[in-house]
Amino acid sequence: MKDRISQDIKIAMKARDKARLSTLRMILSEVQYKEKEKGLAVDDQVVVQIMQSMVRKRREAAEQFEKGARPDLVAKELAEIVIIESYLPEQLTEDALRALVLEAVAESGAEGIQQMGAVMKCCIPKVAGRSDGSTVSTIVKQELQKLSS
Repeated sequence: MKDRISQDIKIAMKARDKARLSTLRMILSEVQYKEKEKGLAVDDQVVVQIMQSMVRKRREAAEQFEKGARPDLVAKELAEIVIIESYLPEQLTEDALRALVLEAVAESGAEGIQQMGAVMKCCIPKVAGRSDGSTVSTIVKQELQKLSS
């Protein structure tokens, strides 16, 4: 994935696509920072986690800029999100995610909200970059609340 990003940086430079270029450089910078932090090369799974974190930060920033009546900065953040998400695996639909959660509930034998941690532990590896943790957590809570009522 890191090589793909490097190649795309070259393409963006040739095309003079400033927005794409700056976003791709930002991604590469984050990946290189993580490599220096860990002291070894990161794999694709870590790169996906880094990009998911970047998307989450951009969404939060866009919300804040919207509250501050800064449509220019909101547009910039949303454009960066689109570019970053193009490198992420295809996101699960809510129905597909709910099916994975129900499978994890059955595997863990959970009967109520108290076993949410066990369900999340089963569910997160299956989701692996195809949905963010907060969405998974929300659906797990909903399903476990249905069981306990």
